Amino acid sequence: MKIGIIGLPNSGKTTVFNALTRGQAETTSFAGGRFEVHTAVVNVPDPRLDWLHEHLKVPRKVPAQVTYNDIAGLERGAGERGFSGALLNAISANDALLLVVRAFENSDVPHLEGSVDPVRDWQAVETELVLNDLLAVERRLERIAEELRKQNLPRTRRAELEEEQAFMERLRAHLEAGRPLRALDLSPDEEKGIRHFAFLSLKPLLVVVNLGDEQPEPDLSAFEVGPRAAVTSLRGRLEAELAVMNPEEAAEFMEAYGLKELSLSRVIRMSYDLLGLKTFFTFNEKEVRAWTVPREATAVEAAGAIHSDMARGFIRAEVIHVDDLRAAGSMAEARKRGLVRLEGKEYIVRDGDILTIRFST
Repeated sequence: MKIGIIGLPNSGKTTVFNALTRGQAETTSFAGGRFEVHTAVVNVPDPRLDWLHEHLKVPRKVPAQVTYNDIAGLERGAGERGFSGALLNAISANDALLLVVRAFENSDVPHLEGSVDPVRDWQAVETELVLNDLLAVERRLERIAEELRKQNLPRTRRAELEEEQAFMERLRAHLEAGRPLRALDLSPDEEKGIRHFAFLSLKPLLVVVNLGDEQPEPDLSAFEVGPRAAVTSLRGRLEAELAVMNPEEAAEFMEAYGLKELSLSRVIRMSYDLLGLKTFFTFNEKEVRAWTVPREATAVEAAGAIHSDMARGFIRAEVIHVDDLRAAGSMAEARKRGLVRLEGKEYIVRDGDILTIRFST
C-alpha cells in the first residue's frame, strides 16, 4: 500500500510524515522552486500478529508494510494549468492520498493565505485535483472528436469512440460541478477502464488536520468529505517528537498530553478502510507473516498474494480465525472444537483469518 502525503506549502506535511514514519526528514518553510519526495516504509502495527508471534513461538514475525511518500507542497493554480510531469507522477503513483491541512498558529511559519483555515485549505487542494482531472478529460475529448472526424473510420471503432465520448462527457459534467471523481458512482468496470488516466480526484482521500501541541480536538463536521474519504486530526509536531523517543519517555509525554496511542495506528486503520483492505496471516516453523489483500479477496486470491504458484495449484485452504485460536489456546484444541475448517477457492477471506494453503506443484 502506497500513500502520498500532499498539502499546501507550510501545512506541516513533512512533520506529519515524520510522525507517521518515525523519520527525521528536514522540515523547512516554503521557499519555492524545489521539488522533493521523501519516502519511508513503515511496518503496520497489529497486536494480532504480536500475539501470534508470541503464542506460536516461531523465530520471526513479518508485518505488512505501508509506504509513505511526502510530496512537495501544492501551489494554487497548479491544477488549472495542469500539474507538472514530476508532480503528477509522484501523486498518481499512490493508492491513496493523505491531505494535511493546517490548523496550528505559528508566527515563524506564516500561512501563505495570511490566515489559518483548514476547511478552506482542504477545499483548495480538492479544487486543484479536480481541475487537473478536468484538464485531462477535456484533452481526451478533443482527441476523441478529432478521430471521429475521420471519414474512413470503421463502424466498430466509431461506436467505441462514441461510447467513450459519452462517458467522458459524464466525467466532465461531474468535475465542472467541482466534485471529485471519487464521489461519482462508477461501476467496477468503469473505474477499471479509466485507471490508466491516473485521475487524482478518484483516489481515496484521508484529510489530516494538523494541530498545535496543546490545541484541543476540533469539530470536524465542517469537512463534508463525501464517499471514499475521511477526516481525522493529530498534533503533528508533538507526535513527530514522540515518535523518536524511547518508549518509557514517550509514554510519560503521551499521558501528559492525553494521547492514548500514536496516530500511526489510527491513520493506517483508516487507510485500510478507505482502500477496502484486510489482513490475513500465515505461519510455519520459521515465521508468522501478515498479508494485505482487498476486502473481497477469495482464498485463491489470497494464495496468489503469497505466491502465484499457490494460486495456480490451489487445492483448498485450512482456515482458522485468530480470535478462535486465541479462545481455544492451541491449534490442537481448536481442531478438537471444530474451529479449523477446509475452504475452497471461492471462500471470502475474513480479516484476521489464519490460512494454510494446500496446493499442487
